[in-house]
Amino acid sequence: MNGASRTHPVAWLAVALAGAIIPAALLLLLADGPTPLALVGGTILALGLMGMGMIAAASAGRLWLGIVLAVVAGVGLIQLARALGMPALPHPFSTGLAVIVASISFAARGLLFARAYPGKGWLLALFVVGGEAAMLVTAAMLPAWLLTLLPAQWASTAIQTALTGTGTRAASSALFALAGTAATTLLVASLLPRRWPYLLMFTAWLGLSALVWQRPATPMPRADLAEALASPGR
Repeated sequence: MNGASRTHPVAWLAVALAGAIIPAALLLLLADGPTPLALVGGTILALGLMGMGMIAAASAGRLWLGIVLAVVAGVGLIQLARALGMPALPHPFSTGLAVIVASISFAARGLLFARAYPGKGWLLALFVVGGEAAMLVTAAMLPAWLLTLLPAQWASTAIQTALTGTGTRAASSALFALAGTAATTLLVASLLPRRWPYLLMFTAWLGLSALVWQRPATPMPRADLAEALASPGR
């Protein structure tokens, strides 16, 4: 049973806040700031996808719903950023691929929470989203090895590279880690209530984190791109 009918209405308020309202507010807040939206879009989009996909899947107990809502949220945030002055996507395919893979990965974790804690999985999802979001927002003050352990950081890296970098290949390790996490998480969810698969998920998470550490994506866009995006005529 997915427990969707027993989910508290506050869960869906959390979905709306974490997946759409807060990320949209951040875009509006930063639109006229000194940093171009294209340089912070990866983090904001990752936050929206995580909040929408993970909490929605955990609330409804349905993987597909989390994926669909996360993708819709991602598209909506990209369109809002474009309306606020962000340039056209330099790598539409890479951006779309990153959004889809991240949405599946986050929704898979939400499904696992829903099956492990029927009716209350959304609370765990909310806690995880809040924790990873806090780390993303304070990333500049955290050690690189800690960020490497965060799937939200993998999503941020993959999306940011697509927005300002060289496309899919530059963030291949982050995309592979997201896909691997999704596959392992879904396997664990399908084997519940057995507990031993959690060891498999933990091992895969550490291995994929090591891959991201060993093969980091392009850290930041070129200086000339940042300058062009920051100019008044962007």
